[in-house]
Amino acid sequence: MADYQERPTTTTTVIEKRGGGGMTFAILLLVVVVAVGAFFLITSQTRKDNAVSTAAEQVGQAASDVGGAAKDAADTVKSQ
Repeated sequence: MADYQERPTTTTTVIEKRGGGGMTFAILLLVVVVAVGAFFLITSQTRKDNAVSTAAEQVGQAASDVGGAAKDAADTVKSQ
């Protein structure tokens, strides 16, 4: 008979994981883009609201001025 020795049949497998940060970076970038977009959208809406308020105040003031002028004209006509 042959004289031999059995070798162990177990092996070690090393798995290296690289490049896992790409997905994290993409999600972070998406969050930043959404936050910046929301900021500009809210700021834009606030500016529009302020412009409408200012215009309404000016219309109200103009109406008051016209009313005052009409009253003055009516007083002038009555006194003649």
